[in-house]
Amino acid sequence: MYILGIETSCDETGVAVYHPEKGIVSDLLYSQVKMHNEYGGVVPELASRDHIRKLVPLIKACLKQGNLASNQINGIAYTAGPGLMGALLVGATTARSLAWTWCVPAVAVHHMEGHLLAPMLEDNAPEFPFVALLVSGGHTMLVRVDAIGCYHLLGESIDDAAGEAFDKTAKMLGLGYPGGPKVAALAEKGTPRFKFPRPMTNRPGLDFSFSGLKTFTMNTLNSTEKTEQDKADVAYAFQMATAETLVIKCRRALQQTGLNRLVIAGGVSANTQIRASLQAMVEQEKATLFCPPLKYCTDNGAMIAYAGYQRLSVGQQESLEIFAKPRWPMDDLLSV
Repeated sequence: MYILGIETSCDETGVAVYHPEKGIVSDLLYSQVKMHNEYGGVVPELASRDHIRKLVPLIKACLKQGNLASNQINGIAYTAGPGLMGALLVGATTARSLAWTWCVPAVAVHHMEGHLLAPMLEDNAPEFPFVALLVSGGHTMLVRVDAIGCYHLLGESIDDAAGEAFDKTAKMLGLGYPGGPKVAALAEKGTPRFKFPRPMTNRPGLDFSFSGLKTFTMNTLNSTEKTEQDKADVAYAFQMATAETLVIKCRRALQQTGLNRLVIAGGVSANTQIRASLQAMVEQEKATLFCPPLKYCTDNGAMIAYAGYQRLSVGQQESLEIFAKPRWPMDDLLSV
């Protein structure tokens, strides 16, 4: 059973083919980072147009890479949300049209479910149940996962997501877009000169807030002469504050649920400091940390193909109606 996965939720066009016995058969990704870097962030209209230009050629190339013909594809999975409306519609219309043409079922995949299940692509996949930290440019949330499709939201960001805070901090520091990797690189040159707050950790609960940390970062930077070392020290303090905030909340989630498995996924999960901090914490808690491969941390077609297979294999599929959900709570997902 070959499943074609299509990801177009934001600024990356991802296409992959998954087979339950062979794993990921082919996987291609086109990033729009260079185009959006000129504007300091994603321009939705430009993102949609670029998906239109790149998606079909990528699908053809992905089939060729896997030595597959279109009549060997047994189903198509596509990201239907959350994300940018225009970008989502490019993937949804292409996927649904191909499914109709090839006479195969299509299934809409929740973008964050794709991230959540990405660690399942590893040989050492986590067993259910586990706690998942989904941390990206648009989302920061803790989820209890009892089975595929059986999710209970434990906490989420009430304002800026962690990845969004990284991007805004990068802009303050004059680093450009995307901010996460650039802030992390600059932080390596920093020293523990500043002490930033760990937001919402002095109160009960598992919700996050990074808006105040962003403001504290800006005020601290403005109080310096903005030398390269000043910027590096600010980047270091910001990254450590973010990492420790995530650690405190994840420790609390493990203790409250009584679980001993923690999954981290999403673009920010590629940050080495955050991974190292979480690894140290789970060792103290006698728990285990599961991370997807770095290439599957950011948006990609492989995670959508895998999530789609799980749903198609139990008979879920979409009607001919084409839809996209820019806002799509995970609580709305059906279990499989």
